[in-house]
Amino acid sequence: MTSLAGAVWPEIPDAPLLVVPLGSVEQHGHHLPLGTDTSVARAVAAAAAGALDGALVAPALAYGASGEHEGFPGTISLGTEALTGLLVEYGRSAGRWATRVLVVNGHGGNLDALRAAVPLLRSEGRDVAWFPCGVPGGDAHAGRTETSLMLHVEPHGVREERAVAGATAPIRDLLPRLRAEGVRAVSPTGVLGDPAGASRAEGAALLAEITGRLVAAAEGWNVDGAGRLLD
Repeated sequence: MTSLAGAVWPEIPDAPLLVVPLGSVEQHGHHLPLGTDTSVARAVAAAAAGALDGALVAPALAYGASGEHEGFPGTISLGTEALTGLLVEYGRSAGRWATRVLVVNGHGGNLDALRAAVPLLRSEGRDVAWFPCGVPGGDAHAGRTETSLMLHVEPHGVREERAVAGATAPIRDLLPRLRAEGVRAVSPTGVLGDPAGASRAEGAALLAEITGRLVAAAEGWNVDGAGRLLD
C-alpha cells in the first residue's frame, strides 16, 4: 500500500485503485473528538488499501454534510450540494490517472451527496464507487460502536471519563425529529446510543470486520445504481 500524499509522481503505479477516506467535522458527544468519522474512515481505508494489490490511499476528505449536528459548537458542514460538487470534481480529476476510485465513507450524512455524485461520475465513464464504514446493529452516533473503534484507532483522543449516554431509541424512531430539528433537540448530549461497555478489543474486532467486508467488496467490484460497492 502506498500513501498518495507521501509519494512522488514516478512512484504512482499504472492505473491504480485510489482509496479515498471521507469523513466529517462534527460533534461526537462529550468524549469523542470532532474528527471521529474521518479517523475511522482513514483507518478503514488504510487497512483495506494494504490488502489490495496496487492500491493507493489518498489524504482524507475531512469535511462532509453535517447539518443535523450544527446545534453544537465545533461542527463544520459543507452541506450536500457543496459536497456533491467536490466529489464530482475529485472523481473527474483522479479518474485521469486512477483506473478506479473508491470512497470509504465514515459519516451517514454524506450519503445523499455520494448517491448523487457517484452515479453521475459512473455515467461519464469513470469507475467510481463508495462503501460505508457502518456496523450492522451498531448504535448510530458516538455510542458503544464508535467509542470502541476510536479506542482502537485513536485512543489518545477518547475522554472516557466524560462519556455519557444519549438517546437510545432505535434510529428509525428518532429520524423524523432528527431531520426536522437536528440532533440537539433529540439528544442534548449529542450521543445517539450508549458508550458504556466500549473497549479497545471490540474496536479492533470491528475494524477488522469492516475492513474484511470492504476488501471482499473491492475484489468483487459489484456496484449498485446508487454507486455503492456491494458486499
